[in-house]
Amino acid sequence: MPDRLLGRRIVHLNAKQDFFSQGDPADSIFYLQKGRARLSVVSANGKEATITIFSVGDFVGEESLASVGGVRLATATAITACTALKIERTEMIRVMHEQPTFSDLFLSFLLARSMRIQADLVDQLFNSSEKRLARILLLMAEFGKPGEPEPLIPEITQETLAEMIGTTRSRVSFFMNRFRKLGFIEYNGRIRVNKSLLNVILHDQHPEENVVSAALLNTGPGAGKPATRRRRR
Repeated sequence: MPDRLLGRRIVHLNAKQDFFSQGDPADSIFYLQKGRARLSVVSANGKEATITIFSVGDFVGEESLASVGGVRLATATAITACTALKIERTEMIRVMHEQPTFSDLFLSFLLARSMRIQADLVDQLFNSSEKRLARILLLMAEFGKPGEPEPLIPEITQETLAEMIGTTRSRVSFFMNRFRKLGFIEYNGRIRVNKSLLNVILHDQHPEENVVSAALLNTGPGAGKPATRRRRR
């Protein structure tokens, strides 16, 4: 099979190489066949934030189908060496019209992506940074996807994890050390995620911890009233 077809071609990217950059013309879409990538944005004052992580089977840059002449609103960058099928916008539209099976696949992806974005928003608004970190690690290990999870996740810095969950690197380091002590993760350069990390998501607190609310130690006015647990950030 030739490496290049009309309107589509296989592309190979090294780690840290961009699929496209913020502000580029949105004229194509990528289907990730191998590797991991991330989507990030840069604010007017130069602050960068990671929006999401892509894995095998994801489409990257689907916003190119929205309108002709649009521009990329974010940058997609390879985390590891990647192989992807690059499909020009007009070719993607043609295939969607002519191949219902492919259209169904793409629609399923868009619905899953929409649900993921909603979950990400809820995560950012209501969960503690500790839970957000646990969720990101589980997503990168592909827990919840069909097939066996990939416990050894791609190399990623604590700075990037901090960007993704909206906290500081020092907080990420604190949580990572706690996860490791509790046996939820292992890491020595690469992070290995264990299924037990789900405990952080499923429960309000670790069963191994004896967390005492500061309100219970209050001896001033109002002592003895039911304590209200505050979220850790």
